[in-house]
Amino acid sequence: MPKLDLEAIPQTDATGYPAPFDDDVRGRWYRRLAPVAGLSLMGASHVTLEPGAYSSQRHWHRGQDELVVMLEGEAILIDDDGETRIGPGDMLAFPAGEENGHRLHNRAKTPCVFVAISAGDREKDSGEYPDIDMVFDAQGYARKDGRRYAAERVP
Repeated sequence: MPKLDLEAIPQTDATGYPAPFDDDVRGRWYRRLAPVAGLSLMGASHVTLEPGAYSSQRHWHRGQDELVVMLEGEAILIDDDGETRIGPGDMLAFPAGEENGHRLHNRAKTPCVFVAISAGDREKDSGEYPDIDMVFDAQGYARKDGRRYAAERVP
């Protein structure tokens, strides 16, 4: 059946970010939709950000497109162009290879909910975090000088 039972999909707050970069995403809860739906060519997550939480570290991808659809609440998009308020029905698109680091921050007093969709080969993807000493690839995280962090990316 194509309709997903959201409550039946496990929710987690797991992150693969090494310390101290994991602190910003405390309060980010997500459900991976693609695996339970049998989707193998794209990723999709249902995400809830508690007040004060960030969606990620500010980042961009070389090999994956990203699309975000805000469902409930509001957040602030932080990217190279500054800050933009995002509310229900707003959509954000981040093409692969566009070097515009981005993330969402919930500054409201209530949770916000969005769906994040990615497309592209995760095993060939890589990218950067412009504000911190970190890059990523399919194997995990490294410093910008190439020294690896012990943390692994969460699938």
